[in-house]
Amino acid sequence: MSESSPNRKIIHIDMDAFYASVEQMDNPSLRGKPVAVGGSENRGVVAAASYEARKFGVRSAISGVMAKKNCPDIIFVSPRFDRYKEISTKIHKIFREYTDLVEPLSLDEAYLDVTQNKKGNPSASLLAEEIRLRIFKEVGLTASAGISVNKFVAKIASDYNKPNGQKTVNPEEVITFLEELPIRKFYGVGKVTTEKMYQLGIFTGVELKSKSLEFLEKHFGKAGGFYYNVVRGIHNSEVKSDRITKSVAAEHTFDINLSSEIFMIEQLENIANTLERRLKKHNISGKTVTLKIKYSDFTQQTRSKTLPYFIADKGLILETVKELLYQERMKNSVRLLGISLNNLNTEVKKAVVVQLKFSF
Repeated sequence: MSESSPNRKIIHIDMDAFYASVEQMDNPSLRGKPVAVGGSENRGVVAAASYEARKFGVRSAISGVMAKKNCPDIIFVSPRFDRYKEISTKIHKIFREYTDLVEPLSLDEAYLDVTQNKKGNPSASLLAEEIRLRIFKEVGLTASAGISVNKFVAKIASDYNKPNGQKTVNPEEVITFLEELPIRKFYGVGKVTTEKMYQLGIFTGVELKSKSLEFLEKHFGKAGGFYYNVVRGIHNSEVKSDRITKSVAAEHTFDINLSSEIFMIEQLENIANTLERRLKKHNISGKTVTLKIKYSDFTQQTRSKTLPYFIADKGLILETVKELLYQERMKNSVRLLGISLNNLNTEVKKAVVVQLKFSF
């Protein structure tokens, strides 16, 4: 490990098929069956799939039509986000009994820095085991965990023994672990980047590590520096207990495709109302308004405008969205519209924390 990369004890907890597992827990008739949360056999997009459904290639973000094609016996369930949030709150309460350094990534996953923890336990692996057992006993769901010296490695490790398992990558194992790792499993390397790396002869971490910083920056821009560091075990990002909200959004998928801007404006008013409620609930405003359009052929387009002042009012949001909507003609009928607000007033200065190295 590089001296510039401090050894922390980081746990990444990831709930197993969270939304679908909650539905199966609350409705015993769904247990052992292929379940998709969200979508339908005619419309919509799958938000989550049970492990029974995943065996058939059903994954989040695929269309309900494709899910039905892959798994004819799939059971579609409407999402209940209030219920998921209720369960998530219970899980995060358990986390905070171990450390205050908890960084939620979503309702179903979080980083925990247990370098110094409330239990006084020096073993991050044993703490992860205990946390997972408590979640199962007190909530009724299983979770998987990755444990290592930084967030990057812990995130990757949590996916290794899913579901209901954990993997520890000790400090002395990090470099070997990353060198042997298929490049497609590097967190932050998506499908497009994976294909580009393959074309450059990069298939595993060891091949990525053989490339110079100049080479990676030439082919991947700023991300090249990130790849250069993480494959060497260098990832200094701290667990941020007060994670900064970078975007607030609301969107809606329609039962019938919309082909007229008049009908779209009506729907955008409703979406702007929802967005305003979310902004005001957290006292957030922003400068950049983005209109998201998904067409009937599933192609997607975004149009953005940055204002010289912060807004949170639905009227001002809608006024900007209308301008973006009429910016150019629709190329097809529309199945989804969304509005997001970025460039928010949530930026705060972060204190610099110096972590000492401890035995793992």
